[in-house]
Amino acid sequence: MRRAPLALGAIALSAGLALTACGAGDPSASASSNGGKPAVKVGEAFIPAPAGGDMAAGFFIVHNSGGADTLTSVSSAIAEQVTLHTTKGGVMREQKSFPVPADGELDFERGGNHLMFENLKHMPKEGDKVSVQLHFAKSGTVTVTFPVKAATYNPTAKSGHTSASSMSMSSMSTPMSSMSSTPSHTSHSSHTSH
Repeated sequence: MRRAPLALGAIALSAGLALTACGAGDPSASASSNGGKPAVKVGEAFIPAPAGGDMAAGFFIVHNSGGADTLTSVSSAIAEQVTLHTTKGGVMREQKSFPVPADGELDFERGGNHLMFENLKHMPKEGDKVSVQLHFAKSGTVTVTFPVKAATYNPTAKSGHTSASSMSMSSMSTPMSSMSSTPSHTSHSSHTSH
């Protein structure tokens, strides 16, 4: 009869270990396993060559394999100011910051989130490389090289995305008086996503 309590103890121990092992596959475990610390990497960065004027757009993807973070600002020696923008329902709005989800991605792509390089100090041309500093609340500053691509370059064209070319300039929340009257501001929206 002494075997019954010993067998029950072994079963309870095995069940406890099995439950612990099941928790190891939990997707939220990776963010907490490094203390919730973000692990950001930036890829797919580019600037479409502007047609003229004093503005250019920028696109990239933040890949985060850790805890949540926030993109708070962007700077670059090429422009007096770099602003963060989002486009939803055909309306472009400046944003103060963007959340970077834990174990996720933050996309800056045509027809959606994007950077605006304002008051360019010199005109970037196709083939140039532009140094850009992304400032994160927890990860600090990440310097990324943005290659300047053809004005129509769009590596993220996916079905189901809103066509940026369908966006009317009059529907944007940014006052027209603060925009350049040249087509350079809209050069990033002249390509239609599929």
